[in-house]
Amino acid sequence: MTDPDQSGIFAHLAVLSEPIRARILRVLEREELGVGELSRVLQLPQSTVSRHLKVLLVHGWLHRRTEGPSARVSLAADTLDSEAARVWPLVRDDAGSALTAAEDLARLVSVLAQREVDSRAFFGRVAARWDALRDELFGQAFTLPTLLSLVPPDWTVVDLGCGTGETVARLAPVVRRVVGVDQEANMLEAARARVAGHDNAELLTGDLSALPLPDACADAALLLLVLHHLVDPAAALAEARRVLRPGGLVVVLDMVAHDRDEYRQSMGHQHLGFTAEAIRDHAATAGLDVHGLTRLPPDPAAQGPALFVARLVGRPAMDHFSRPRA
Repeated sequence: MTDPDQSGIFAHLAVLSEPIRARILRVLEREELGVGELSRVLQLPQSTVSRHLKVLLVHGWLHRRTEGPSARVSLAADTLDSEAARVWPLVRDDAGSALTAAEDLARLVSVLAQREVDSRAFFGRVAARWDALRDELFGQAFTLPTLLSLVPPDWTVVDLGCGTGETVARLAPVVRRVVGVDQEANMLEAARARVAGHDNAELLTGDLSALPLPDACADAALLLLVLHHLVDPAAALAEARRVLRPGGLVVVLDMVAHDRDEYRQSMGHQHLGFTAEAIRDHAATAGLDVHGLTRLPPDPAAQGPALFVARLVGRPAMDHFSRPRA
């Protein structure tokens, strides 16, 4: 005959055998959330989240609190039966990857920050009216050009892996010269249409490990969501270093390390993001030092992994670094 305690444990394990439910509980153990907020944290459709919440509510895992037309849910830690209380710590510590848990937590922080913004907007009506008035008078397109004015106007900037030329087009009005390099003809065709009319913008076909540019021709090099596509990131960074003038800057934007292995097949990614240590190693191989590496706040509306931005500067001893010539 089955031990009733064991039977209860097996029933709870069956409920939690779905990884999404364990992720839900791990988040709701930290914070009470609405369904929409939870879906943004988990990067899942609301219908999927609602379906799993219903199962967890039926089996006593959640509290549901109603506020007017909306409701929030949280882990029912204080009312779990003894079997559930024994099962949950084991499942929580072993459910899913540490990377997924960390990304969920980062998005939770961002969602809660947005909630705070919404709350302050509700109580700060004057500020809210000013924002609306400013948008009505001036639109919303002035912030980025204003920030770009911080870039020295006499700079030459190279955008390595420029894609369809969005960054090239944004930089062209504020710098002396901007060069985009990409090896994909279709991308460059779209980029040429985008930068038409900017006489100081140039687009070149080239491999990022052997740039069609002379030594020391640029003040800054950008690699924006590019390194994870490259078999040898250090080789591309070395080429970026070669084309920089002394004191030049390399800016890398890319994904933090993640476990979404399907990106290798679906999008041709060579690397599942990068740790800070990996970026420092690639930079050192290329003769660069990391002078700042910042993990960007996650966008709750985004579906991909978190991003970081790194500032790399050439080592003084490498000021005349160049690619070996045949």
